[in-house]
Amino acid sequence: MTTKTEAKRGFSPRVALQKVGTSLSNMVMPNIPALIAWGILTAFFIEDGWTPNAPLESAVGPMIHYLLPLLIANTGGRMIYEARGAVVGVIATMGVIAGSDWLIAQDNAAALEEWLASGKAEADFAALPEVHMFIGAMIMAPLAAWIMKKLDRLWQDHIPAGFEMLVNMFSAGIFGFIMLAAGFFGLAPLVNALMTLLANGVAALINAHLLPLVSILIEPAKVFFLNNAINHGVLTPLGIADAATNGKSVLFLLESNPGPGVGILLAYTIFGRGAARASAPGAAIIQFFGGIHEIYFPYVLMKPILILAAVGGGMSGVFVNVLFNTGLKAPASPGSILAIYGVAARDSYLGITLAVLAAAGVSFLLSTLFLKIGKQDDGDIAAATAKMEEMKGKKSSVAGALTGAGAGAGAAAAADGSGHTGRIDKIVFACDAGMGSSAMGATVLRKKVRAAGFADVEVTNKAISSLNDEWDVVVTQKELTDRARQRTGSAVHVSVDQFMNSPRYDEVVELVHERNDPQAETDSEPVAGATAATVGAGAAGAAGAGAGGGHGRRAAEKTAPQHESAGAAGASEAPDSSDAAAASDTSAASPEILSPGSIVLTGTATDSASGIDEAGALLVGAGAVDQGYVDAMHAREATVSTFMGNGLAIPHGTNDAKSTIKRSAMSFVRYPDGIEWNGNPTKFVIGIAGVGNEHLELLQKVAMTFSDPAQVERLEQATSAEEILAIFGDEKE
Repeated sequence: MTTKTEAKRGFSPRVALQKVGTSLSNMVMPNIPALIAWGILTAFFIEDGWTPNAPLESAVGPMIHYLLPLLIANTGGRMIYEARGAVVGVIATMGVIAGSDWLIAQDNAAALEEWLASGKAEADFAALPEVHMFIGAMIMAPLAAWIMKKLDRLWQDHIPAGFEMLVNMFSAGIFGFIMLAAGFFGLAPLVNALMTLLANGVAALINAHLLPLVSILIEPAKVFFLNNAINHGVLTPLGIADAATNGKSVLFLLESNPGPGVGILLAYTIFGRGAARASAPGAAIIQFFGGIHEIYFPYVLMKPILILAAVGGGMSGVFVNVLFNTGLKAPASPGSILAIYGVAARDSYLGITLAVLAAAGVSFLLSTLFLKIGKQDDGDIAAATAKMEEMKGKKSSVAGALTGAGAGAGAAAAADGSGHTGRIDKIVFACDAGMGSSAMGATVLRKKVRAAGFADVEVTNKAISSLNDEWDVVVTQKELTDRARQRTGSAVHVSVDQFMNSPRYDEVVELVHERNDPQAETDSEPVAGATAATVGAGAAGAAGAGAGGGHGRRAAEKTAPQHESAGAAGASEAPDSSDAAAASDTSAASPEILSPGSIVLTGTATDSASGIDEAGALLVGAGAVDQGYVDAMHAREATVSTFMGNGLAIPHGTNDAKSTIKRSAMSFVRYPDGIEWNGNPTKFVIGIAGVGNEHLELLQKVAMTFSDPAQVERLEQATSAEEILAIFGDEKE
């Protein structure tokens, strides 16, 4: 069974909807603080707020109409194409906002003219309200960023040297204008019509007293992790529009009410059995006060009929909220009772309290009934948590910690505390700067993944600072794992103590086999705790690899597409155009990057400090760096070791030292008797300084050379600088 077949077989509308919901959530959730700030502004300072203040009230309209959608656009564009995507996404979204306003103005003008023609007073005319472009931002910004990314890849290899900034700046500006116009005339009418349709549908449900029926959809969707598409895709935009007009919205309470979950957990606390009963009280506290609703999902999955209890509780809560005309000023995230009270409208506290009590009471009674009349075993909460995580596609650290479940697909994921339990499609090797050591590690790992038959698994390298939570596996040096985990909490994290022949690479390949093609026969023995990540001491560093200079992005992200394909030429399949171009350009530049004059076959250093001085002096002598860069190499080593494994160290400067780099260069020093490098025996020291990507092709060849013991032996036996260059040049990845 191939991975493509497995992927095809594994597709389902539920998974697709989960992915859409996750994308929407990833755009909205980082901006929830801004929504809460807007809610506080309206709660206190509008005309009927707690402390009316006309000057501050003037910020309410611009904030909801411009700032919040543009923040979402910025986040959506950045998810696709980092800073460049964010800028283009915001420009394009501004076109959708302006187009919507223009359409509303035209409709209002025509309606007013008709109103006056009928003899009615202008003062009695009710104009159509503005449409706030949250949905427009969620559609337009990622689309514009994605197209910009594809366009950049078309022409990135055809830009004359020295014109990169000019081309990148003008291409983004021109394309941003085009997408602004497309949004103005194309998307704005569609979103206006969609928002009108959805708003009319909700109004019809409210007028017909049928709004509680939405719980039939929302409560099961929560358990199966489909709620993000409903909540962030529909309810949040509609709720914000409703709150902007009426000062509050009941739509914010449809999904966030903690009552249904608390009722189920209380029933387990009293009438449950075994581990489920023992863990339910703690889960109830976390769910009610912490707002982590997913913690009660495994209890429902142990006895699926309890979904009816959740639906009954949800309907009761909505009914009471509608009855008391309650509402929130802004979304309550997370769905904690504290967060709900924090953004509640001033006239809604009593109604909200009664709604939560009603929801909890009804779900408790129904859950008690179902637990009593049905067969109940001791409750395998761990298995239920695993089932929940399988549906979610991520490990639940809260549920797993509470229940003691090592849930999820594969013990490896649990071993390193990761939150990922699904397929492995994207692997990133991350370091401090994302261009040197990470490129080398990614080259070695990519070759292993390709050799295992997983050509469709992306293996790339990036700087830790540019990571977001989209990666399935993140490989880092041990000292950097905590930093990477902060940015990619749901990924499998693998720590390595060397970059050349780490056994962790084989474990990653084994994990890919397990997740993507579990029925396939593999040559390697299964490794217990395959990705348990924390491995011995050692190498860190190379974290920064590219050595200072080129590790920031070039103007207008010229290097971003190259980042993603760095080292792809090392794969067994044919390289794509960007890789081919990089290989061509670098091959021509290699003699300059590592010249015979920068190669020493018998070094005089005795430890890492003198080794850095010796390698750095060669870079200075080659006219590539100033002496300040050598000082930065020492500063880097004091923070994170640059020992790579297999007797190799690659010292380089910090990112702050880029101003001291004149051009990309490398130096090579061999120590036949070896030297001590932070406790590691080292025979080869390669100093690097990178302005851009020019050194990456040779650096990848270095990685492949040092991953092959036979090639390392050739380096040990070489008698001339030319022979050293030939070994690196002959290495075919």
